[in-house]
Amino acid sequence: MEPNEEGKTEKTFKTFGKRVDEFMAELNEAGDRLHKEFNLKYEELKVSAEKLKNESENKERWKEVEDSLKKAGDELTKAFKAAFKKRNTES
Repeated sequence: MEPNEEGKTEKTFKTFGKRVDEFMAELNEAGDRLHKEFNLKYEELKVSAEKLKNESENKERWKEVEDSLKKAGDELTKAFKAAFKKRNTES
């Protein structure tokens, strides 16, 4: 190889090496950004899951309250029917 050809080859490899280094730096930056975005989304999902859990627990509690009120309403209805039934039979 002539010295001129060696210089061109060396320059080509040097340029190639710089491009590979730049690509790796960009790749690392992209990886960091994706990692941050992933962590942010993960935290958002955890908050959403906690909200959903709390809402479902509240719904269960309110379901119990609703059931109790229905039972009380049914008992009250029975009491009114019994009271008016007795009243009608006494007349």
